[in-house]
Amino acid sequence: MIILIKLLLAHFIGDFLLQPKLWVKDKESKKAKSIYLYAHILIHGLLIIFVLWNINHWCLALLLSVVHGVVDMIKLYNQKENNKSKWFIIDQIVHIISIIILWFLFFKPEINFNSILSSPKIWIYTTAILLITVVSGIAIRELMSSWSKALDDSNDESLSNASKYIGMLERLFVFIFVITGNWEGIGFLIAAKSVFRFGDLKESKDRKLTEYILIGTLLSFGIAIATGMLVLKLVNHV
Repeated sequence: MIILIKLLLAHFIGDFLLQPKLWVKDKESKKAKSIYLYAHILIHGLLIIFVLWNINHWCLALLLSVVHGVVDMIKLYNQKENNKSKWFIIDQIVHIISIIILWFLFFKPEINFNSILSSPKIWIYTTAILLITVVSGIAIRELMSSWSKALDDSNDESLSNASKYIGMLERLFVFIFVITGNWEGIGFLIAAKSVFRFGDLKESKDRKLTEYILIGTLLSFGIAIATGMLVLKLVNHV
């Protein structure tokens, strides 16, 4: 497993730490003609050799570098100004998947998938995470739909789906705080959100908006806390 961690470290260093903005802009404008694209690929190969500290793994380094370069070129030729974020996420997911696949093929780690999948904890945590992210987000939206219609329309547009993802993240954080026993983190999260929301509520001076936000926040935190406590009880009994 430590080898996989080292390969991921090499990827993160090469893609984020050792890739200046100048290189990124040059690759986006010149694409396959950019010299920095090939320098970037070479750096990834050298980093893999360095973190593994074994020249005998040159074949793995070469394959990962080639795959990295191909994925980067696909992204460069398909991304536009309006979909850069989407292609960034796709690019990173494919990179990580390719690293895991090649690590598995080269080192053949002994992973007992049957044992992992038969563990009740895996299914409990998977169900809980799905519940506090997607399912509860839709449930809260539906529960509050009648109130949201009562809010007056304004010209101050919000980011697309921003509230959806904020809710998912806050419930995920609360869930993690509960199952790890860090209850003080929930208080910090509530305080931080209150600070960010205070300006909006003060400027709006809208009682409906204030009540809407408070109800939504309490529902979101309540679901996350209840789910976390339930998961702890289930895990302790398996």
